[in-house]
Amino acid sequence: MSERQKIRVLCADDHPLFIEGIARIIEHQIDMTLVGTVSTGEGSIELYRLTQPDVMLMDLRLPDIDGINALIAVRREFPDARVMMLTTFEGDVAVQRALAAGARGYMLKTAPPQDLLAAIRAIYSGRKHIPAEIASNLAQNIGVESLSERETEVLRALAEGHRNRDIGFQLSISEDTVKGHVHSILDKLGAKDRTQAVSIGVRRGIISL
Repeated sequence: MSERQKIRVLCADDHPLFIEGIARIIEHQIDMTLVGTVSTGEGSIELYRLTQPDVMLMDLRLPDIDGINALIAVRREFPDARVMMLTTFEGDVAVQRALAAGARGYMLKTAPPQDLLAAIRAIYSGRKHIPAEIASNLAQNIGVESLSERETEVLRALAEGHRNRDIGFQLSISEDTVKGHVHSILDKLGAKDRTQAVSIGVRRGIISL
């Protein structure tokens, strides 16, 4: 197979060992070639522009801008970009955000190499790829009311250990308003207290620590 016929893959991830692993996997495939690697969100946008790969693998968490915002920027310039998000967790909210932003697939970094290769080939051929465990998690949370932007900010502040008074000062809202947001957060997440709300928020990908 000539180089022109191979699936051209670009990988954006800030973990050197993972990048090296991807490179070794792809170099042993007769129908694929790695056209570049990059470790930042801004860099991924620029390298996509330069290489215009067939499939891009994008880490959900990058050191400057997150993978979803990088994905949005890439697709703003290249609407047909085929991007698969890579992550270490399967939170349904993060998955929903990625798919809404135009991701063609979602893959856990713990997946076997053959699953990753199958996903790349599927996305290249125009199909979407969502592993069964992630699809199941999405289905379980269909219809669950999502947190508002302000509630997400309050939850993030709770995760940082701030008190209601401090959160109100940070967000320029009253302490009573913060209490109302906390009550709403607990109700929407089905949490019994703040600690559990933070745990659920992290597990579902609403916030990250």
